[in-house]
Amino acid sequence: MKLLFDQNLSHRLLALLAADFPGSEHVRNAGLATGSDSAVWSYAAAQGLTIVSKDTDFQQRAARLGCPPKVVWVRLGNCPTAAVAALLRSRQADLLAFEADPKASFLSLP
Repeated sequence: MKLLFDQNLSHRLLALLAADFPGSEHVRNAGLATGSDSAVWSYAAAQGLTIVSKDTDFQQRAARLGCPPKVVWVRLGNCPTAAVAALLRSRQADLLAFEADPKASFLSLP
């Protein structure tokens, strides 16, 4: 499963989760740091990435448009990057099941 971390999540997640989610990207590294939600959405769909964000805009877009791409909404408040990494790592089985479900477009964590 390849993830695309939104601007509101640290680019350091790439290194922390490289073994668990190889091939993942951050919007900053993809040249989308200041890109619109539409640009991020299109990029994720074209690259086969699942968007991971703390932003409700992507959750709403997923509910409206369906997938691809799929969206994971991280519902942790202001917290260390390590806490986000731990959440994603601990829920990896759920994330893989979500990815495999062709009808699922949105997953809320935790």
